[in-house]
Amino acid sequence: MVSIEGQAGIPARGPGDDLAAHRARLEGLGHIDDEACRRFQSTIEFAGRKWNGAILLAGVRGARRFSEYRATVTGISDRLLAARLRELEAEGMIERHVRATTPVTIAYTPSATGLRLIELLQPLVEWGLEHEAEAAGDATAGRSIERPAG
Repeated sequence: MVSIEGQAGIPARGPGDDLAAHRARLEGLGHIDDEACRRFQSTIEFAGRKWNGAILLAGVRGARRFSEYRATVTGISDRLLAARLRELEAEGMIERHVRATTPVTIAYTPSATGLRLIELLQPLVEWGLEHEAEAAGDATAGRSIERPAG
């Protein structure tokens, strides 16, 4: 890799940039073999699949019955919610509890594994909020510099 920072016309990185520190930390992780890479890819696709995070979060926030999940997860259809709940149950992320009442009562609760996934995703949520704020700050800074002469 060729570095062009600091060369004519290309600004050097500022003092607040810790890119080198991030690179060093990543290099310290060592080689990731193909199997670990496939597991990572599978995991990230599962966690990022549309509605999975919202459904798990709804359960963490107290939703138990199907109607509570539907009310909490805005925009999901009944059919898709039912399918996702089955998938999350099959993956061990949600537990389905059936009580023999009239009519039958079914409740869905996040499993320990589902709770752990939400816990692990929290830093990603925080990063997203920081990134969004930085992007908004950059856009605002750019607009404040471009004032019309007058």
